[in-house]
Amino acid sequence: MPAQIIQRNKKKMKKVKVDSVTIDIIESALRNARYEMDTVLFRTAMSPGIREQHDEFPMIANLEGKMVVGQFGSFIWGFMQGYDGTVEDGDIFFTSDPYSVNGAVSHANDWLMLMPIYKDGRIIAWAAMFGHMTDIGGKVPGSLPTDARQIFEEGVVVPPVKIHRRGVLQEDVLRIILHNCRLPTWNLSDFNAIVAALKTAALRCVEISSRFGDDVFYSAMDQMLERNKRAMRELIRRTVPEKKQYFEDYVCDDGMGMGPYKIACSMWREGDVCIFDFDGTDPQSIGSINFLLNEEMFKMFAGVYMIMVFDPQILFNDGFYDLMEVRIPPGTLLKPLKPAALSCRTHALGRIFDILGGLLGQGNPAFMCAAGFSDSPHFMYSGYRASGEWFQLYQITFGGIPGKPFGDGPDGHSLWPSFTNVPNEFLESYFPLRIDIYETLPDTGGAGKFRGGNGLRIGYRFLEPGEISIHDDRWLTYPWGVNGGLPGARSQKTLVRADGTRELLPSKCDRVKVSTGDLLLADTWGGGGCGDPLEREVAKVAFDVAAGLVTREGARRYGVVIGADGTADLAASEQLRARMARERGAPALFDRGFQTLEELKARCETETGHPPPRQPQFTRRPAKAATRPMAKSRTA
Repeated sequence: MPAQIIQRNKKKMKKVKVDSVTIDIIESALRNARYEMDTVLFRTAMSPGIREQHDEFPMIANLEGKMVVGQFGSFIWGFMQGYDGTVEDGDIFFTSDPYSVNGAVSHANDWLMLMPIYKDGRIIAWAAMFGHMTDIGGKVPGSLPTDARQIFEEGVVVPPVKIHRRGVLQEDVLRIILHNCRLPTWNLSDFNAIVAALKTAALRCVEISSRFGDDVFYSAMDQMLERNKRAMRELIRRTVPEKKQYFEDYVCDDGMGMGPYKIACSMWREGDVCIFDFDGTDPQSIGSINFLLNEEMFKMFAGVYMIMVFDPQILFNDGFYDLMEVRIPPGTLLKPLKPAALSCRTHALGRIFDILGGLLGQGNPAFMCAAGFSDSPHFMYSGYRASGEWFQLYQITFGGIPGKPFGDGPDGHSLWPSFTNVPNEFLESYFPLRIDIYETLPDTGGAGKFRGGNGLRIGYRFLEPGEISIHDDRWLTYPWGVNGGLPGARSQKTLVRADGTRELLPSKCDRVKVSTGDLLLADTWGGGGCGDPLEREVAKVAFDVAAGLVTREGARRYGVVIGADGTADLAASEQLRARMARERGAPALFDRGFQTLEELKARCETETGHPPPRQPQFTRRPAKAATRPMAKSRTA
């Protein structure tokens, strides 16, 4: 949004003092409006990814584009950096091009729409939302090719455009976009649902502003941001050390047999400012695992993580962004240069949260969480029914949540905010498959004083011939444990043919042909354990065994002996724990399950059934990258 428009609006707004009760009322009303956006979307969209899984992210922002309420915000700032046109009443902006908006969306399946909210001829706020479209064209159904080398192979990519101009839908533009998708009816419905959600937010903001006055509405949002900034400043001072902390983790492979790929980050504090520096991260991949990480988006990741771990009472918004500085070298895995492919970026995105845990916990081990976000497995199944009708499924599955200093990690759950699973009944009603198995996998959660959540096994029985695609990771590296906790189990995907033969599938693959009666066993990862397993209450271990979450043999990882009758043998357990403590020594701060990558690769085929990945090949950085400035952030 042009700076002159912001200034013109701000000159008409007066900052006034707003009492705390009024601020709380306005904040509550805005939060209700944000949830109403969700409700409108879920009841209107057609794709299961949005309608059932809730793969969408709404926000309401102030005049400057700072999120005041929302789920996964900060993309208005990235959009505004890449846009230099006019903004008028009734406009709705649309884009799906990560490179045009500095990673405000990170792959082309995410359709982002933004709407300036006008009242009495001036902008008073912004509403925005993006949702993942099941298909946008490209070389494979689902538009997430694992072997893409450029973004042009991944489907239709839309630069920032006005899809509604002064309240009028630009039908020709939308028709061209939908013409390049395999599921135009679903996409049109999801598109209209997002527009309806934005208009709902606009209506509510105008109502609130009319009730309290424009100056109070504007000032209250500003004070909500300032209140968050004060709380986060104190949190950063208490939890982020001045001494530099370093952590690294890996994306296991790129879908083309190469890996692992390192993501490295250092963190330290200078005064009130927390600095994150990704120097040391591997260069961008020739494949599609690159993740165009927007600096403002990373601040949101870090802020949410810190709030959830250290002080959940802090209400989250964009107010604290001036207190963080993010440095991401261009030409790396997290700042690839166009036209690098991005469709498999989810694995690096998931790994970012594990890295945050590794960084923030080093200065405060008592608050350290294990690894377990780790991944966001995608499953796609498509083909033609016997009737000739096309079907196409996109689904995200979940793994084990990490153990944390104040409790066990949930089993088979999502770390994404507000995500849900697609109900099995829905899948069986709308797609030619049957869910034969849906269960947690015992012993897959890392042992610890607080157990890591177990992974899931989903058994998909295919009732029609078709093709499947899989996006997965954490098949080579483990979700690590902390403070003596053990790593969680790795993921695995096995295709059992109708004739009984078994085929171990790669973690990332497309166009795998399946026949009627074939069964896919999709096993997800387990969360890492937190704390010394020998300190877990014996009664809790016995309960886990009785509940089927831990086996009798697995109980011995906690130094607990379970008898044939299912009860704990306290005397034998005490002896076992004493012996294990002597043999082990002091608990390690991190347990990755390996010492070096070379050692891990040497064990790879025996442990996973897959050959070890080859040395990565990186995209050659264009000469112009040397002089290309790093993307701006609000602290620059």
